[in-house]
Amino acid sequence: MDSIVSELEGVLLKDPNPFCYFMLMAFEASGVVRFALLLMLWPIIRLLEFLGRDDYGLKLTIFVATIGVRISEIESVSRAVLPKFYFDDINMEAWRIFSMCDKKVVVTKIPRIMVERFVKVHLRCDEVVGSELVSKYGFATGFIKDDFDKVYDGIVALFGDEQPSFGLGRPKSTSSFLSLCKEQLQSPFLRSKSQDQQQEVIINPLPVIFHDGRLVIRPTPFSALIILLWIPLGIIIATIRILTGLIFPIWTIPYLTPLFGGKVLIVKGNPPPSPATTTNSGVLFVCTHRTLMDPVVLSIVLQRKIPAVTYSVSRLTEILSPIPTVRLTRIRDVDAQKIKHQLEKGDLVVCPEGTTCREPFLLRFSALFAELTNSIVPVAMNDRVGFFHATTARGWKAMDPIFFFMNPRPIYEVTFLNKLPEDATCSSGKSPHDVANYVQRILGATLGFECTNFTRKDKYRILAGNDGLTKNSSTNYGIKKSIDTFKNVVGTRKNMIMSYFI
Repeated sequence: MDSIVSELEGVLLKDPNPFCYFMLMAFEASGVVRFALLLMLWPIIRLLEFLGRDDYGLKLTIFVATIGVRISEIESVSRAVLPKFYFDDINMEAWRIFSMCDKKVVVTKIPRIMVERFVKVHLRCDEVVGSELVSKYGFATGFIKDDFDKVYDGIVALFGDEQPSFGLGRPKSTSSFLSLCKEQLQSPFLRSKSQDQQQEVIINPLPVIFHDGRLVIRPTPFSALIILLWIPLGIIIATIRILTGLIFPIWTIPYLTPLFGGKVLIVKGNPPPSPATTTNSGVLFVCTHRTLMDPVVLSIVLQRKIPAVTYSVSRLTEILSPIPTVRLTRIRDVDAQKIKHQLEKGDLVVCPEGTTCREPFLLRFSALFAELTNSIVPVAMNDRVGFFHATTARGWKAMDPIFFFMNPRPIYEVTFLNKLPEDATCSSGKSPHDVANYVQRILGATLGFECTNFTRKDKYRILAGNDGLTKNSSTNYGIKKSIDTFKNVVGTRKNMIMSYFI
């Protein structure tokens, strides 16, 4: 059985400097003040690295990023935020060699709590050897238990008298574990002929479908400075944009928002005519769900206020909404009556995924909408933002529209599909689930997204450690429980996940 030990930074991850991950931890776990403080100390950290005191610079980074932060919050950020940024930085050449071995161990200078979930779930690593944060009364002290040179002892403890088959490291790495390995491999990682022959059986890292956090881009020192300078201006612009939507008629918004660098709308397809010019009424617009702004953008495009069904949105969001909202209860019979009643009065917008997904995947569609009407118009919604995500599973949802409008130039793409023909609805004898799956497939094909069987509950169990119904219960879930939950979710959808690896 082949075994392999690999460095994380600079090997499995392209970037050898983990500073941006601590910037993410500072921003998502504590806020802008700690984020700015860590950035201010970056010149000192770089000076220490220049003087050959890399470990001192890293210890200072760890101290500033974590001191006084709840361990549960560090676990939460490590579970929900960091994996996406790690995944985008994977060195696929190193991963191909790493994935061929049976026993996999990752060595890192980043505190183990910050990387364990990612490497065990997405890289299928067996063990992680890294530094341990010291905590007291549930809060991080900012210090680590052992020095970074304890890696050698950790590898010896894992393997005993047995030598690891391979060791992956950087050419200038100071890691001592490589001397324990039978064969040492360093960048560039060139595959042998035998490895090329095995390439066909290699599977890819498990993709990150769900992730949280507000920052869109990696907070390198330069990009972090740009974000900090933008935030005050972004708050002012967001306030103006929101007030514009509340004060002025909805048909004027497309003409006013460009004055403040507002939304750029890209409309494709043919929108259905307004009820005043057709004999049909009560059209149900079935939209993909990217942000809370989906129904608002649809109303702006159609230039009339169309009510939207909502669930678990804050009262502040409802107050700021320029369109009417119909709050659902998640009690099927009650919600069905509410939707029927609204359709009798006119058009309605629903997002049957039940929650947002940032990646190019569509969650499972609820079949309730297909039971209630045959007048269905699918609408493919997609958004592009620059600095801040306008969705959250862990944070305060009332801030979602504010963060959306804080982006310099948010873009929305709206694609209208043709109204479903009668033979594609329940009126032709099809089951509601067949109709819902069909709508999901045609919307996924339009956007180039992959259809999945994941649900709202799956998202919240993975990101927040709850089912999306209980607020702030993520603090009661450790990283081990998060990993077990993710594996259970994946296990129940084995066929869908396996399709990612082909």
